[in-house]
Amino acid sequence: MRYKLTLRWLGTHYCGWQVQPNAPTICGAVQDAVERLFGERGELTGCSRTDSGVHAVGFVAALKCESCRIPPEALQRALNVNLPKEIAVTGCCAVEEDFHPRYDAAAKRYRYRWYQSGTRDPFREGMAVQLPRPVDAAAMNEAAGLLLGTHNFSAFCAAGGKIPPEERVRTLTECAVIPIGDEIHLTVTGDGFLYNMVRIIAGTLLEIGQGKYPPGEITAILRSEDRERAGKTASACGLYLRAKGGGTVSELTEFEEARRRRRRKKNWRRTKKLAIVLAVGVWMYVINVENPSGTGTVREIPVTVVGEDSLAER
Repeated sequence: MRYKLTLRWLGTHYCGWQVQPNAPTICGAVQDAVERLFGERGELTGCSRTDSGVHAVGFVAALKCESCRIPPEALQRALNVNLPKEIAVTGCCAVEEDFHPRYDAAAKRYRYRWYQSGTRDPFREGMAVQLPRPVDAAAMNEAAGLLLGTHNFSAFCAAGGKIPPEERVRTLTECAVIPIGDEIHLTVTGDGFLYNMVRIIAGTLLEIGQGKYPPGEITAILRSEDRERAGKTASACGLYLRAKGGGTVSELTEFEEARRRRRRKKNWRRTKKLAIVLAVGVWMYVINVENPSGTGTVREIPVTVVGEDSLAER
């Protein structure tokens, strides 16, 4: 049976979502609970990876466990009894076998938290980043608005990322900085994010709030596609994955249209590569036709056609 789990956690003492050898992870902790209950770890797929120390509210995962045949409400209660205190299942329902928490989601939303105080707050330690001196939240919000839309976010991608520069195009439909009491919150919603993208955006906006450069400079940083131009990567402890798959109808439509554009572009590149391979094969066949005696003898050479699956791996 396949279940959709909605999770929230404090990630301070965990090395992110993805299972790692000899390191505590959220996925590993949930699978430990499943194994205690049903004698098998099951298959657990998350909607996203997270860095060490990152928190989550509304993280969606899919659990497939052959031994589990209990109602979703009972599974939620049983998991919460067996999970560490930092992790909770806030929702559980049965889903179709083809449900995938990553590919079935239209949007992902992150929030980053700072608090302005000359004194460190022990109750927010590991959950928000302290700003000992005030910053200009209005300037930060102005700069954040300039990141809205579809862009190549290479300047906000950690160095050494596996995604090629030409495939680092993402669409942001929300990017805003809002003061709430003594806290400042950055909220970013998009159809996908690069490695450390939100934390680099947060670090860059913070430098603007500190007056290191004007809000409009972020446009030049974005267009440069140069990681060295952007600010430092902000600490992981202030970052929360707020939700996956939420949003209004208009937002979902915009996300889906952006996704379709990327798919069409990728399919066109694959088709173009395949056409080139076929054309080269035909050309090699033609130039190797030999008919010196007029007998019509043709020397064929083998032509290997690279399929779409092979091209996708390149």
